[in-house]
Amino acid sequence: MSKVVTFGEIMLRLAPEGYYRFFQNDRMQATFGGAEANVSVSLANYGVDSVFVTKVPSQAIGQAAVDSLRSFGVDTSKIVRGGDRLGIYYMEKGAGPRGSLCIYDRAYSAVSMAKPSEYDWDAIFEGADWFHFTGITPALSSDCAQAVKDACEAAKARGIKISCDLNYRSKLWSRERAGEVMSDLSKYIDVCIANEEDAKDVFGIEADNSDINSGILDKEGYKSVAKKMAEKFGFEKVAITLRKSISASENDWSAMLLSDGEYYFSKEYHLNIVDRVGGGDSFGGGLIYALLNGMSSQETIEFAVAASALKQSIEGDFNRVSVQEVMKLAGGNSSGRVQR
Repeated sequence: MSKVVTFGEIMLRLAPEGYYRFFQNDRMQATFGGAEANVSVSLANYGVDSVFVTKVPSQAIGQAAVDSLRSFGVDTSKIVRGGDRLGIYYMEKGAGPRGSLCIYDRAYSAVSMAKPSEYDWDAIFEGADWFHFTGITPALSSDCAQAVKDACEAAKARGIKISCDLNYRSKLWSRERAGEVMSDLSKYIDVCIANEEDAKDVFGIEADNSDINSGILDKEGYKSVAKKMAEKFGFEKVAITLRKSISASENDWSAMLLSDGEYYFSKEYHLNIVDRVGGGDSFGGGLIYALLNGMSSQETIEFAVAASALKQSIEGDFNRVSVQEVMKLAGGNSSGRVQR
């Protein structure tokens, strides 16, 4: 069985029921999520030995976050305990022309205050095949950025494949700082994942003849983006997710993979969005699973996109689907008929 290690922050997610606005009523749903944690859950659901690394406070909320991961079979044994608080984010789901709204309350969270020396990467990477992180983790603090670099150096020394989803977050750091840090980390990365905005925001690389707000995406432009990224940083593979936002409720969803100098485009799915948070993470989890299992490049991008399409029909951050369900959709069965 393959072993994948991910490193990042898990947060408490507080969300109004359904499509209510904040405090439209007096109830919020409390769940957990976070980019790398979401990838770990996807991989655990696929039968992968999935290890999530973070730091959480030694109190009931921190333990509840750990328990949520354990319920999916994620290995939490390398999680560091300590600090004062678990980060929180508030999520108001959009509908139609009203976009979703995400508010972070994560300052001074346990993981953002952790020191790089608290993570024993020699022990963490024992028997590991793959390491995954996102651009969110090094954005949390300079110590987090150093911890990610330490992890990358340790993984690279062991011949472990490294993937990264750029995941630029303007509320965490500037484009200039993101470009500086991520350019340094990119020399370790084998597989880079980005969306139609990340490459521009982090590296200043953008597609020609595309406007994400109008839903216009030019495939040739994204080929050039992937090629420029691969040439600049030496990535073995570059995956770019392509989202046409018709409204908060309707998106067209597909992706492209650059591998061995060839470009592979998935089929496009028309999505009626239930919850898009975690969509990119479920894509990353699907991509890693497919690559670890020796799927062809076309099969890999189809599996990753199908996994993500399914996630966006599910409430919460986590993708609660099996390999069989993903394969069924990737194979062309998208009718949504009742399973009897």
